[in-house]
Amino acid sequence: MSTSAPAKAPMPDQPGPGPDSGALDRYFKISERGSSLPREIRGGFATFFAMAYIIVLNPIILGSAKDMYGNQLDNGQLVTATALTAAFTTLLMGVIGNVPIALAAGLGVNSVVALQLAPRMSWPDAMGMVVLAGFVVMLLVATGLRERVMNAVPHGLRKAIAIGIGLFIMLIGLVDSGFISRIPDAAHTTVPMQLGSNGHLTGWPVLVFILGALLTLALIVRKVPGAILISIVAMTVLGVIINAVADIPSWGLTTPTWPGNPFATPDFGLIGEVSLFGGFGKVGVLTGVLFVFTVLLSCFFDAMGTIMGISDEAKLTDGEGQMPGINKVLFIDGVAVAAGGASSASATTAFVESTAGVGEGARTGFANVVTGALFAVALFLTPVATMVPSQAATPALLAVGFLILAGSIKEIDWADYTIAIPAFVTMVMMPFTYSITNGIGMGFITFVVLRLAAGRGKEVPVPLYVVSAVFAFYYLMPALGLT
Repeated sequence: MSTSAPAKAPMPDQPGPGPDSGALDRYFKISERGSSLPREIRGGFATFFAMAYIIVLNPIILGSAKDMYGNQLDNGQLVTATALTAAFTTLLMGVIGNVPIALAAGLGVNSVVALQLAPRMSWPDAMGMVVLAGFVVMLLVATGLRERVMNAVPHGLRKAIAIGIGLFIMLIGLVDSGFISRIPDAAHTTVPMQLGSNGHLTGWPVLVFILGALLTLALIVRKVPGAILISIVAMTVLGVIINAVADIPSWGLTTPTWPGNPFATPDFGLIGEVSLFGGFGKVGVLTGVLFVFTVLLSCFFDAMGTIMGISDEAKLTDGEGQMPGINKVLFIDGVAVAAGGASSASATTAFVESTAGVGEGARTGFANVVTGALFAVALFLTPVATMVPSQAATPALLAVGFLILAGSIKEIDWADYTIAIPAFVTMVMMPFTYSITNGIGMGFITFVVLRLAAGRGKEVPVPLYVVSAVFAFYYLMPALGLT
């Protein structure tokens, strides 16, 4: 469907930079970054459980759509493709990028592929366009353009992006848990959301979420190591017990039931089923280029916001807000987009749920190694990996979202309206439009317009003018008949 400033209070087992504890410590810089092996392991587990839902959700989104020939992707093959690509790209980001940013099939992008691309071409054609978008991302990184765009973002907007992501993941947690829900259009109301499923908090699943949220926050206040992971495991166990003794109509996406057969055989049938340029023959060159551009824009800025926010939250940035080695991270993200298309899992990108691991104290790529290994295990234990209900995992998003907000909001200059207003727009548009990309785009455009209106146009970096123009064109595409 991907922050800044986590919990300020140190965890009890937090070490200071100390002597090397071996090659693992030296390679991942675990002690150097003020972390420890237990914290990295806990962080890896927390991130996995917070995003394991993608193994179920991505196949549902892609598998429910048909291409122009009426073909549908096989659900079992999609589960394998999703878990395999998440494992590979997350491990790659951990071992080479050395950051605790896990990757998996991007929500939003998969909907674009399923609902916009596939109906007008074959599935291999649609996935080929995703691969091409990944190649373009890698090209932008190689030429330094992507890093320039990121470095051009003012400090206040960086913090606003982080806060927006925090609010966004809080909303994701509240919606996925069933604590709030969308009011259907048939209700003929201007109010889009409601408490619970019918305006009231009812049912055991919602109770599990509430207890999980309270437990998570209480453990964080008590500075208990592993607070998020403890809560996820405890609520999963509670969910299994409740489901066994109570008559529950629906838990939503995943029912907490111990599977009769915990093992599953991976089906790699979709790997490599790609046609790079076949889609252009179906829709024409101009439309094909616009399709690639649409995928590219979403991948580029969703990942940019997530990477900026998480790196800041994990304290991986320097005094100027830049992250050393950012080009490696950005290039791997481009590889991930292409790998997602090549496996038919749709574009793979940085996951905002990585904040759950960072909230547990993860600061290095070793947490990614743990998360990636768990995704690899999930290839064979998918029934077990998907037994964690969203009501047990989403309290982590609620808690981390608050910690991000609390740590970043004071760093925005609210007295300067040319930064305060764009920051506000960025923060609110992410959750309100359910899109990191929209929040960034509208914030950038507002920033450029207000700086020009204030006679401070020379203070706007050139890359922001270019990116804002691109976003303006993107938003005007429907009116121009280009979509």
